[in-house]
Amino acid sequence: MKQKRAKADIFITADFKYHQFFDAEDKIIIADIGHFETEQFTINLIGDYLREKFTTFAVLFTETNTNPIYYH
Repeated sequence: MKQKRAKADIFITADFKYHQFFDAEDKIIIADIGHFETEQFTINLIGDYLREKFTTFAVLFTETNTNPIYYH
């Protein structure tokens, strides 16, 4: 694991597989936070940027939740 060799304290990702957690050998923190969970906070930032740069460009946001994970 290259992050461990680089002596990193934490590896933040949204695409970790089950067995990759064992590669950390308790020497690095693995934060597997998911695509939807991280991307949901950037959609408005990107929309604002597009509206500012392209004033005649229509920016529409979906209202469909595409997260395949349901938390109870």
